[in-house]
Parts: sequence; structure tokens; C-alpha cells
Amino acid sequence: MSGSVRLAICAALATMAAACALLPLVDKPGWLVQAALLLAIQSTVGALARRVPLARPLTLAAQAVVGLLLLTITFARHEALAGVLPSPQAFQALGRLLRQGTVDVGQYAIPAPVTDGIKLMLVGGVLVIGLVVDALAVTYRSAAPAGLPLLALYSVAAGLSDGGDDWVWFLVAAAGYLLLLLAEGRDRLSQWGRVFSGGAPRPYGMGPSGLATAGGSPALAPVRTGRRIGVLALGIALAVPAVLPSLDGGLLDQKNGGGGGGGGNGTISAVNPLVSLQDSLNQPQNREVLRYRTSSQTTQDMYLRIVALDKFDGAAWKSSERHVQDVPDDLPTPAGLGPSVRVSSIDTSIRAADWYAQNWLPLPYPAMKVDIDGRWRYEPEGRTLVGDRGQTTRGMRYQVNSLVVEPTAAQLAAAPQPPAKLLREYTKVPDSLPSMVARTARQVTAGASNAYEQAVKLQDWFAVNGGFRYDTKVQSGSGSAAIVKFLQQKEGFCVHFSFSMAAMARTLGIPARVAVGFTPGTAQADGSVSVGLKDAHAWPELYFEGVGWTRFEPTPSRGTQPDYTMEQTPSGDSTDDPTQAPTASEEPSAAPSASDSCAQDMKKLGECGGAPGQQPDQPSSGGGWSVSKRIGWSSLAVLLLVIPLLPMLWRQRLRARRLSGSAGRTEQDAADRILAAWRELLDTAWDFGIVPDDSQTSRNAVARIVRMAELDQEAAEAARRVAAAVEQVLFAPRPRPAPGVGDEVRLVLDGFRAKAGRWDRLRALLAPRSAVRVVWAASARWSALVARWGAPRWARWISGLRGGPRRQQG
Repeated sequence: MSGSVRLAICAALATMAAACALLPLVDKPGWLVQAALLLAIQSTVGALARRVPLARPLTLAAQAVVGLLLLTITFARHEALAGVLPSPQAFQALGRLLRQGTVDVGQYAIPAPVTDGIKLMLVGGVLVIGLVVDALAVTYRSAAPAGLPLLALYSVAAGLSDGGDDWVWFLVAAAGYLLLLLAEGRDRLSQWGRVFSGGAPRPYGMGPSGLATAGGSPALAPVRTGRRIGVLALGIALAVPAVLPSLDGGLLDQKNGGGGGGGGNGTISAVNPLVSLQDSLNQPQNREVLRYRTSSQTTQDMYLRIVALDKFDGAAWKSSERHVQDVPDDLPTPAGLGPSVRVSSIDTSIRAADWYAQNWLPLPYPAMKVDIDGRWRYEPEGRTLVGDRGQTTRGMRYQVNSLVVEPTAAQLAAAPQPPAKLLREYTKVPDSLPSMVARTARQVTAGASNAYEQAVKLQDWFAVNGGFRYDTKVQSGSGSAAIVKFLQQKEGFCVHFSFSMAAMARTLGIPARVAVGFTPGTAQADGSVSVGLKDAHAWPELYFEGVGWTRFEPTPSRGTQPDYTMEQTPSGDSTDDPTQAPTASEEPSAAPSASDSCAQDMKKLGECGGAPGQQPDQPSSGGGWSVSKRIGWSSLAVLLLVIPLLPMLWRQRLRARRLSGSAGRTEQDAADRILAAWRELLDTAWDFGIVPDDSQTSRNAVARIVRMAELDQEAAEAARRVAAAVEQVLFAPRPRPAPGVGDEVRLVLDGFRAKAGRWDRLRALLAPRSAVRVVWAASARWSALVARWGAPRWARWISGLRGGPRRQQG
């Protein structure tokens, strides 16, 4: 088997290894086999084209055409000419599938069903990445840059997957890349013979050519050195993400939730939960999130609360940054709850699903005692528990003692003024909130004599007599503009209802916030209650002194309105007819809902009573990505753009330093300047593919460079003058300064550029071969540190990561 074929096989294997990271994103792995078969055909075409041989661009074009034919046969066969050749109709069919795949990606949560659109995106993506990897590593003989498309493929998968086994897929992808590097190294070894020696290069100085001589310890085997480089690179790749800031994905994100806990008396902050909440609700089936058993005789008020969004900045509702502490044995009495209010204590045993991994712990409100294992922290203001140092809810079992607070309408109506500090914080609205919100709130609550009556009027206006229609087709949002649009059009779902009621309550001087969590769930035959993704919900909480934070339910057809709001429900005063009355029962039904029994295709067509592709009560983020996610992804993008340019920037800076300045004040300064220019000449030749040969004198080295690069007369004479200056420095009893050596080297550089092809010039600029000297310098410093201070065996092993210039026949 030739080296080119072996390298092509390794390139295909590396691509498939990285593609394995996409497996957790969908529910069936069959697409991977199909992608592997198509990639094998595409790679075979490339191997045959190189065997002919075709020009490199033609080889790349042949593979691209074959890839397009394969996708046409697989996904648009009926629209293709003779079932093979792409026609305008075939391109239209592929375009429709891509658009549908984009819609499906936005609708379904992980793992998504393998629809035709998603399959085209997966298989087509693998073929494109495979084509780029094959072109870089095999056609253009540069395996190292091929890691970038492989990294892109893995990063997409890692950014979307649930995070449970990311490290496994990383190791698989990394192993594929290292296999590709090893194959390229063996192929180069078979062509070049001896490669870099294992010893660290000596400093430039007294060798015959003024170059570093390879001395010291015996040469290490190239495979052994390659392993060390690979393992070190793998270690860096594993360590760097560990110290970078994480990207929060939302409260219901299957990866990490959306909160973070810190050790000590640190703080936590929650991002807008609506993006991941909407994604989770798009599951084709109602996946179970939690299952619980409770001592309560009724579960209509068993809302499982995750977090409260108490900060409204005009763009979105979000959770404020709060201090956390150790979880106390007994949680303190809820703020504002007085002794005259009737309460009862209940015990609940909860089990989280193995796939449901997020930092915030769903709890009935208000919880008084939580018995749970793991690293959890307590945030007193919201009475929430948040995972510390990566702790999540995945598979957790915990017991909660909580209160059922049963205030009367009279107690709520007689509630005194809240504390001034609480009133200031929870009635704050942004200046950007249009005046029509407050004006509408005053109109709706006209005639109310206290805050409680105002709250009930707001709830009933939204849920019963305000003419609002529950519609998940409406684009969701949580900012001021979304609230105004909702009040004008009167169409939306729980996000619009809860956020709008909370904002309007604040304009009336009633402290308000929005809670996010789950409605009580569905009772099962064994006495337990199952909470699924469709039970995700948002509702407003209003504060009444003597009672505390109190739940209201303005969303029609979702949850249940509390008893203390039903006692004062207006009886026909309004002239508006209700558009849709509440349909929630007092007890959760064990029978499957229409949405549960609806087929997947009917859901997407909107035949199940909800929006196409959405489940009932499907909030999403109108405020866009969280600040932490934008910063995180922006930092990642900057890294991906900057890191490949580092070799180029280093070489340009080094060249400028070597060739700048005068000859110096002393003879030693002049000699150092000449030797620096000589090193730049040799490194420039190396960048253009002429590997330094430390066995030759400076004169012979220049002759070899001129011959191999086919330099023109002017560049060749300049190179010879530099060599003569080096001989003066190294061998003359009293070296004479040679002004203008830097300009001579620049002439040689211009000669290289004039003779080199476009690809060679681009590689010399972006991926200079001489940049490996940075690795050698780091290895030499490490070796010196080990020799000076001593080190354990693993440190001495790392110190063997050394190289040197190759010896090559001229």
C-alpha cells in the first residue's frame, strides 16, 4: 500500500472519529454508517485521481463532484436525471431538505429524531469535512492544519450535546487526529530518511556553517518523539478547556442547566432560561424529567420551582446575582410569612431522570428541609439550591419537606405595606418600558381597593375576560417590546402572560417576580406523579406582607388558579367575553393528553392543538443569548482565528528583530547581527521547503539553497555575500563589520517569493516550518529546569520532547 493511500485512509478514519461526537445529538446512529460509506467512495475517488495523477485542484474538484452526486443519489434520487445527475429540481429538493433540517434542529431537543433534513445536514457535513481533511492532509500534504476542520466538527457536537460523555468523544476525535499525524510522519520519513534528532539543538555558534550542530544525547526514534508531541498536545487540549469559562445553556439545558455555584460564600447568577426551555419542550415525546411521591392529599399546587427571575432590565427578565451559602439543616422561615396564615407540612420524595442534568434543583415552594447528597449550595433570597463545582441533578434522589401556604382572600386584602427595601427592588421597571403598560394596568384594575384586588383583576383579565388567546405560534419574547406587542395582539403563551402580569404589577407598586419550573405533572397508576418536559412553565409571584411570595396563574389552559384568587373572581362585570376559559382540573389526570397521543407528524403540522413542532406552553428567549454565552462563543471564535496565525506572527516579529538595527557599537555586536541575519536566511529557506543541513559550511549551504530554490542572479549574489560575511565572523582573526546584511537577506526573501508557487508562498507565510524552533526552545528550557531542580519520572519524560534540524543531502 502506498503512503498516499495509507494517508487517505487515515484522513477518512480521522473524519469519522470526529463525526462520532455527533452521535448523542440524534436518537438513531444509522446515519453514521451511511456517512462512512459515502465518505469511503469520496476518498477512493481522491486516491484514484492522485494515482493518475491529476493536478491538485482537479483532484479536489473531482471529489467535490462525486460528493454532490452521492448526496443527490441518496437524498434527491427521484428528482435527478437518470436518478444520478443533479438537475435543477434535484437542487431544489436538496435546498428544501436543508431548510427543513434547519427548522427541525430548532424544534427538537437532544436527542432529536433523524428526519430527512437532519440526516442530510449530518451526512453532508461529514462529506464536506472529509473533503477538506483529505485535501489538506493528502492532496496538499499538510496534515497539521487538517485538525482545524476536525476541531470544528467536534466543537459543534460538543457545544450541543448533553455533556455527559463529551470526554469520550474528545478522546475518539483526538485519537483519529493523532493517527493522521502519525501516518503523515511515517510517509515523510519514508521519503526523507533521517528526521529530526532527539537531542535539543545547540545554540547557534561555532559549527562549520555557523548553524546549530546536532550534538548531545543520541537521536530519539521519530515515532517516540511523535508520541510525546501527540500526548503533550492532547494534554494541553484537555487542560485548556478546563480553565476557560463555561458556557451556560439555560435552566432546562440538558448539558449544565444555567446556574453555577462557587465555593465558599461565592455568588451565583442565572442566565435567561427561555432558550433551553423551548428547546426541551420540542421533544417529539414527553420525556420524563422528574418523578415524585408526596404526602399531600392533592397535587394541584405542587408546582416544582427551579428559580425566580427577579430582574427586569427592559431586554429580558433574568435572575439577579446572589450570594450562596452552605445548605442549612432547616431552611429559614419564608420571608413575609406571618403566624396567622394557615400552613400545612408535606413530605415529597423526588427522583430526577438520568438524562436531566442541570445545576438548579427543582423544589416545591417553600421548601423547609432538603435531604440530598452531593455538593449543593443554598441561595436564601430565592430559596433555591444550586450545584457547586459541576454538581447536577442527573439521577439525583432527594427528599423535601415543604409548606402548603393557604392564605384567605381577607388576609391578602389586609396585607400591610411591604418593607421599603423589598418594595424598591421588586417594583423597579426600566425606563424603556412604554407608558402604555402602566396605563393598561391602571385601566384593568380600576375600582380595586387594595393590591390583592388589583392582582386578582390582572390575573382574571389575562386568563378569563380580557380576550386573550393562548397561541404558541406567536414569537416569544421577554423584553419591553414583546410585552407591548402581546398586550396589543393578545396572543401568546405562558412566557407572555407571566412576564406581562409581573411587569404590570410592578407599575402598580406590587412587588413581583417570575418563577420558572414545572406544573404538578400527571398522576400514575402506582401513586407516583410523573413530570415531563411538557410540564415546563413560567408563572408570576407577587409579594404580600404577612403571606410572602404568592403564586398567581394568568395563563389560560395551564396549571390551576389558586383557591385564594378564586374567592374574589369578578362575576360578569366585564363587557368582554372570554376567548378561552381555563380547562385545568383540580387533580392531574392519569390519562394521556391529546398532545401525548398525537403522532409526531401531526405535531409538526399543528394538528394537536399547539404550534407546529411545539408543545403547549413553550417559552423561548426573546432577549437573545445571555451575556456569558455571547462572551464565551466570541472568545472561542477569537481563539480559533488567532491560534492558526500565531506561527506567522512569531516569524514576522522574529524576522523584523533579526534584520533591524545597525551593526552595533562593538565588534561583538556586529558579529551577532551578522549571525542573526544568517539564521534568518536559513529559516527563510526552511519556510520554503529547504530543510537546514548542519553538516555543510556556510558557502556550501548557500550553494545548496541557490540550486534547490533556483534563485535568480540578484538573490543568489546577495546570499553569497551573506555567507562571506558569516565566514568573516567565524574564521577571520579580526572580523570586519559588513553593513547592509539585513538588506541582503531581504533580497534573498524576495527571490524565494518570486520563484515559489502561490501555495508555497501561502504556506511559508501562514505555516512557516521554522516555527518549530519555539517548541525546541521550550523543551530546552524545560530540560534545564529539570537538570537544575530535579524532577520525577514523568517530568523527565516530558523533557525528552526535543528536536533538531534534519540532515539532508544537498
